[in-house]
Amino acid sequence: MTADPPRLVPLPREGLPPWAGPLLDPHAFWSGRIWYDTVLAHALPAAAEPFAARCGAAAVPLLGEGGRLRSLTTPYTQDWRPLAAPPGLDDAGWRAAGQGFGALLRRRPPVILDTIDPAGRWLAPFLEGLREAGIRAARFDHTGVWRETLADGQDWEGYLASRPSALRHTIARKGRRAERETRFSLIAAPGPDLDAGIAAFHAVRAGSWKPVEPFPDFDAALMRAAAAAGALRLGVLTRIADGTPLAAQYWLLDQGGARATVPKLFHRETERAASPGTVLTAMMLRHLIAEDRVRVIDFGRGDDAYKAHWVSGRVRLIGLVLVDPRHPAGLAALARQTASRLLRRVR
Repeated sequence: MTADPPRLVPLPREGLPPWAGPLLDPHAFWSGRIWYDTVLAHALPAAAEPFAARCGAAAVPLLGEGGRLRSLTTPYTQDWRPLAAPPGLDDAGWRAAGQGFGALLRRRPPVILDTIDPAGRWLAPFLEGLREAGIRAARFDHTGVWRETLADGQDWEGYLASRPSALRHTIARKGRRAERETRFSLIAAPGPDLDAGIAAFHAVRAGSWKPVEPFPDFDAALMRAAAAAGALRLGVLTRIADGTPLAAQYWLLDQGGARATVPKLFHRETERAASPGTVLTAMMLRHLIAEDRVRVIDFGRGDDAYKAHWVSGRVRLIGLVLVDPRHPAGLAALARQTASRLLRRVR
């Protein structure tokens, strides 16, 4: 019996179809059903069309916009990769998936994939399969992810001791004031407390310096879905005197609870002098390390300066421009890439 030919399959916006279920890893949040169902329903541009390229034993999540394809990624995506049944494919399987994907890209405009960990075991054989299908791949730096793996046996006190002295002093000094004047709430389960926590989160967001949210319903939907699965840790710091929420953030547990990632954290700009965001982050990390026993602390994508105070490592995420030289736009993209390389050498 011959294998099914590679094909593009539309994805419904209400969530992944049943056929995708076996390809999802229950311990990989960013490749799981909660993530993709929430993205499909709440984080796609109105004119975009979600697809999956079904290539043998793998599926490549994609988004179609303006006649072109790109990875199904959003401003919130922390990690993107093709989907394959756990524990994943061997090298031959990924190579075959790359060949199938390359066949779908023939005579198409260039395709951009991003938020890729270059250390992913799937990447090299997948790219080899693309080359064999006549598709060229150009890498580019996309963004960074800041994270740290705790040493064996390291507890909260040990972690805190390894942080810069300025951060430790801020936590100690501002934490004493927070103990007198604020209330810390940690919410992990569905119910009225979660509803109140999400309302506080949005209130803090509105009073922060952050720009307008492109998909305002996304965070609440993701928190509700994660709470139902036991993967949410939402923290709120509230002023006791008047009930005003001063800082809010939520963390997501991944890899069977071994890693905690913070997609969003905010504080009211008017309260900056009291450092409520720093105090709340310390309270959340203490709980995550001492109670949830997480071993990897992940501050997510983006190179905000404060992240280097909390974690010591930066993982470089890359993007790929996939080009068919037989397409006019692909030929132009290769010419630009060659010119860019020559310019860098001259400089």
